[in-house]
Amino acid sequence: MPRIKKYPNLHFRSPDQHFERGASLIIVVIVMSFIITVGLLVVTITGTGTKVAGNIRNQQEAFNAAEAGFNAGWTTIDDYFADGTWNSFEGHFLKEPYGIDLPDSKNNYFRRLTDVEILNLIDPNGDGNPDLNNILFYLQPYVTNSEGQLNLKYSYTVFLIEDKANGGEGDPSSALMVCIGSVRAGNKMTTSRLEISLAAKFPGSNP
Repeated sequence: MPRIKKYPNLHFRSPDQHFERGASLIIVVIVMSFIITVGLLVVTITGTGTKVAGNIRNQQEAFNAAEAGFNAGWTTIDDYFADGTWNSFEGHFLKEPYGIDLPDSKNNYFRRLTDVEILNLIDPNGDGNPDLNNILFYLQPYVTNSEGQLNLKYSYTVFLIEDKANGGEGDPSSALMVCIGSVRAGNKMTTSRLEISLAAKFPGSNP
């Protein structure tokens, strides 16, 4: 009768057991990859959300600056008409560079320019002083800190455009007031623009 050898240190594994072990390893890898992906996504969304919130806040502050420019421009112009300094808008429009007020101008029409491009046209050498005539306000700060000092981060620019059609006759009793609000954050500038039609009423004119 043949003798049966016993090997106590060897254990038999069925093919199903090998498969289950390999499947478990794959599942662990998939789960870990998912967790890492979700973690990276959360970090990305968190960082992007902060930037988006900051951009929205800057845009709102720029709009507020443009509104402040409108209030300042309106008050100034109203005072000019009240004390007789101005009799009409004639001679107070921004005319430079040529084509700034002409809709058919391909390069210089103000509505084809960004706010930053307009600001650079007004002050091409960047010294903080406008080089063009008829600028009511240029990067005028208006927010003060607790010490009463003006914060240069917030400012507005205001000027008048003659609201006439292509090649048409201008109306000295009406104008388009352009207000550009600016918010500086380091080297970055966020802007917002308002355009308000103005009309002067003279004695004896139709209402």
